[in-house]
Amino acid sequence: MRPSHVLLAVLVTAVWGVNFTVIEVGLDHFPPLLFSALRFLVAALPAVFLVGRPKVAWKWIIGVGLALGVAKFGLLFVGMDAGMPGGLSSLVLQIQAVFTALFAFALLGERPSRIRLAGMAVALAGIGVAAVDEGASGPLLGFALVVAAAACWGVSNILTRKAAPPDALNFMIWVSTVPVLPLLALSLLLEGPSADLDALRALDRQGVGTVLFVAWVATVFGFGAWGWLLRRHPASTVAPFSLLVPVFGMSSAALFLGESVTPLRWWAAALLVGGVALASVTPRRPGGPGPRPAADAPAAGSEGSGSGVLERSSHAKFR
Repeated sequence: MRPSHVLLAVLVTAVWGVNFTVIEVGLDHFPPLLFSALRFLVAALPAVFLVGRPKVAWKWIIGVGLALGVAKFGLLFVGMDAGMPGGLSSLVLQIQAVFTALFAFALLGERPSRIRLAGMAVALAGIGVAAVDEGASGPLLGFALVVAAAACWGVSNILTRKAAPPDALNFMIWVSTVPVLPLLALSLLLEGPSADLDALRALDRQGVGTVLFVAWVATVFGFGAWGWLLRRHPASTVAPFSLLVPVFGMSSAALFLGESVTPLRWWAAALLVGGVALASVTPRRPGGPGPRPAADAPAAGSEGSGSGVLERSSHAKFR
């Protein structure tokens, strides 16, 4: 990779990591489901009128929109609102790589290699350490919701693999149109019209800034730049940069929000990131071809998400 491309990859992961801190700030201004709905609304409009018509079947757009937009981000925002720290959330979401591999085995018949199984076991150990740490210092409900969000992310990865979108940005912009109404309906039902109206009436520059950041910077720019890199380099070259997301997520939360990083959390980070990296290794057949160019694979990105998967089947990340 050219130095400028390396810098772009690091910039995208930094944006996705900092995005968790921005989400925490935004949750002080909006109920979580309303905040998530606004994020997708602003990401979709007016971009949906500029990217052209969808390039995959609507069933995949709707499926990914529900799994990723409604389920994954709905659970993530609610979990963080329930007390799950932003930095820890950026780390725990990495377990999506394990869920993706499990779903790929169950639904697509992709048998994981021994080294991948070992990596999954190490990553699960990291989640266990993180659960012990969070149980000692915060509510386990928020932790469980973020783990559930990672599982939903795994489902969306499988759906994106099946969709095989030729244009990642076009795909994600259209996907962003799907969650808006379901999330608004859930917000009205569960959070109440009065809470939503109060949040909108009290809207200030900081609240507007958080919505614009998570929608335009983390989603549109982040996903567009990640897809651009994947079209020019093998996925196995670009994807490892996503392991920097929890580094930026935990450090920005500590710097701007005063979130503590306990020794147990460091151990959890080392196990989880190391396990995900190990689980992402794709053994190369002796004398076989090297990694395929990203142009042959669906581009992916991971916004508040950091994806730890190195191969195309697990690259449907949307931060």
